[in-house]
This record gives sequence, C-alpha cells and structure tokens, in this order.
Amino acid sequence: MSRKWLSGGFFIFWILTAYSQNSELNARITINADRVQGTYTQVYNTLQTALTSFVNNKKWSNATFGMNEKIECSFTIILSEVNDHTFKGEIQIQARRPVFNSTYTTTLLNFRDTQFDFEYTEFEPLEYTENVLNSNLTATFVFYIYTILGLDFDSFSPKGGSPFFQQAQQIVSLAQAQMGWTGWRAFDNDRNRHALVTALTENNGDVFRQFWYDYHRKGLDEMAANADRGRTNIITGLPALTKLKSARPTSVLLQVFSDAKLDELIAIYSKATTQEKQEGFKELSNLYPASTTRLDAIKR
Repeated sequence: MSRKWLSGGFFIFWILTAYSQNSELNARITINADRVQGTYTQVYNTLQTALTSFVNNKKWSNATFGMNEKIECSFTIILSEVNDHTFKGEIQIQARRPVFNSTYTTTLLNFRDTQFDFEYTEFEPLEYTENVLNSNLTATFVFYIYTILGLDFDSFSPKGGSPFFQQAQQIVSLAQAQMGWTGWRAFDNDRNRHALVTALTENNGDVFRQFWYDYHRKGLDEMAANADRGRTNIITGLPALTKLKSARPTSVLLQVFSDAKLDELIAIYSKATTQEKQEGFKELSNLYPASTTRLDAIKR
C-alpha cells in the first residue's frame, strides 16, 4: 500500500505493493543512564545503536513512504537501575507529522511510559517476528511503533489506523502471558500500554478517533489554504472530547490529547473570535481543570 500527498489534495492513496523495504519511521533513540552507578557505559551505546537499526531498518507495514513522508519520532529510555543484564526505568515516546503546505510539524504522540523493565545482553540481535515475542524490550518498541503508525494513519483517513492498533492489541495480548513483563496488564496502571490500546480500539474511542482525523485533516491541513476555516473545524470538533469524558472520565486518550495538543490548541485560539475564546476556555477548563492557569492564555 502507499500513502502519498498528491497535488490538488491531501489524502491517502492506496496501492498494493511488495517491493519497498524503506522503514516508515525516522526514529532517534536516546538512552539516559545518569541515574545509574557504574563505570561500563559502552553497553548503552551498543543498545542505542541496535535499537536505532531495529526501528529504522525494518518495514513495519505494506505502505510505501517517500523519504519526505517518514514519521519523525523519538524514543528516550531513562534508566534507573541496571543489574547485570536486567534494566529498569521508563521510556518517553514522541512522534510528529508535517502539516500540509507548511514547514510546521504537529505532535502526534508525547507519551511517558513509567513501567519499562527489560533484559539485554550486549551485542545480542534484536529481532521481531509477527505474533512471536522474544523480549519485553522489542515487544515494547514494536507496540509503540504500531501505535505511532495508527495515530499517523488516523490523522489522514477516518479510522485509517485500525490495522496498526489491532497489531498493537495483539502484542498486548501476547505480552500478558509473560511472567515478569510490566506495563501490559489491565489495572496495573491506568496509563500503561494496555490502557492505551484498549482506549484506541474500544467503541468509546471512536469519537476521539473521528475528532483526531477532523483536527488534522480538516483543521491543521486546511489552514494553509484557509486559516479561518481550519481553525473553525478544530474548534467545532472539541465537544468530542467532552463526549469522551462523559463516557470514560479517566480515559487515557484525554491525557494523550492534552500532552500532544494543548499548547498547540492554545495557539490556534489566539486568532479566534472573542466568543470562541470564551467558549473554548470554558470547555477546555472543564476537560482539564488542572490546566486552568495554562489555559488562561486563550482569553488574551
């Protein structure tokens, strides 16, 4: 399949293909071991290099991405403990996509995963075969790769990311059977991998995913041609988040949106009418009461 930008429009054009070996991602991997005691640090460089190759040199879908279409993303591993071949810490995942006809890139994901434990022996190959999990390290990375792809494709086509979210859900199901692997089980944490993929695939997530498409395709991507129309489409879609909160008050998707989009949304409101600003401040304050001070910028 191919995902392309074509002159005269901005949409997904699908073509069956089997020849492209270019990864869909342009990922930067960083390992921060400042909290860890020890003198042998080469293992971190080795792991960083291995993970970069693992993510960037593998084809993760049947879609064809041009070099300028690759998804810019980063994975930052912050280690807190290392004992022999056992590593413990957290991982921060960020991903961005360009906005049509502009030099601006918008954040798709800015997610902090605090349950990241894994085993790694220096120079061991990092491998992944579909529906086979060899390690918590590769399983976690592949889960977030599919989540990033799902969010990216959802931003171009209504529910276009479904195949990738299904892949991520399958990884969660397989990982739950592994003793000692953290971050995969329900109720362990309301913002872990299980919570994230469940929110994206359950029926209550449909309203968020439609708004996600409207926000990007009908909102941001329209702004180069007509800024007022694009902004209006985003603002009129906001009640979708209120609907989601009514159905799932603790949905992780509300936090996902806030972490990725709230500052951007505040900037979008800077050109809105006075009435739109007042209504937007009220709605967003109800959605994110802890961010009221931050949201004050909307009223200016």
